[in-house]
Amino acid sequence: MRLRHLVLALVGAAVLLGGSHAFAQKAAPPAGWSATDCQSCHDKAAGPAFQKTKHASSDQSCASCHTSVAEHMKGQMGGDKNAPTPSVKMLTARQINDTCLKCHEKGNQLSYDTSMHSRRNVACTSCHGIHEYNSVKAQLKTKMDADTCYTCHKSMRAKVQRTSHHPIREGKIGCSSCHNPHDGNRPKMLGADSVNELCYKCHTEKRGPFLFEHAPVREDCASCHDPHGSNHDRLMVKKLPTLCYGCHLTGSGHFGLSDKFGTEKGVPVAPTGAPSGYPTITGRWAEKSCKNCHINIHGSNSPQGAFFVR
Repeated sequence: MRLRHLVLALVGAAVLLGGSHAFAQKAAPPAGWSATDCQSCHDKAAGPAFQKTKHASSDQSCASCHTSVAEHMKGQMGGDKNAPTPSVKMLTARQINDTCLKCHEKGNQLSYDTSMHSRRNVACTSCHGIHEYNSVKAQLKTKMDADTCYTCHKSMRAKVQRTSHHPIREGKIGCSSCHNPHDGNRPKMLGADSVNELCYKCHTEKRGPFLFEHAPVREDCASCHDPHGSNHDRLMVKKLPTLCYGCHLTGSGHFGLSDKFGTEKGVPVAPTGAPSGYPTITGRWAEKSCKNCHINIHGSNSPQGAFFVR
């Protein structure tokens, strides 16, 4: 408030001298002004919450991020209500991002311009709180990074609520554990070169190498698992054995494969007039799972493990 009183006193003196217009033209922000000076008017934006941020401790002025600050102060000191207002709301997402990337141009933000977020015109301020924040790190607007992501990725919020899920909602990991929201060099903004390499960071026992390898495992973990959540065990995209039948459809001699949904004695058969291949009930289908026998489905090192039974 001391600066405001000083400004009013100077303006009043200029009016008494008949030179208010000349003062408005010549007035300039004091040398060495900082965020403390802005706080006299913008006590909320530059208040106690802002003082806890890294921006406040970086010894930078408000003009490092906001444009037309000098003209704004000059107009305020001269009583010009039409003076430029350095409001972020008047900037485009591109202008905001270019401002942030002047300093945040290394490490994780190096290739932000090629990311999907940048191409969709997502501003840095959409996720990060500049003057105040709620997260432990990264100055996010929410307490957990997942809650920030959910503001746009609502379908992922629904998946995380399913029975089988990664411990995201428990707070043990977050979206940034797997995705880099600032990197556009990799598909899906992953934190690794591939889905498998990302999964192997935690599930190292699935990496191998194995004497007998399961082709889908080597190709993509997401072929069988939905990493965001599933109502089937172990994040599986389908319930066993239906999941396995997606690839192993014919030629193995198992039910549902080469015998084309055949029936057994004492088991209900297809109704009269049903089309050829009508699925009937069989004891080899109900309550059966491929993993009852093929236990090492991710790969086996046993000399007798060609079919992953050991």
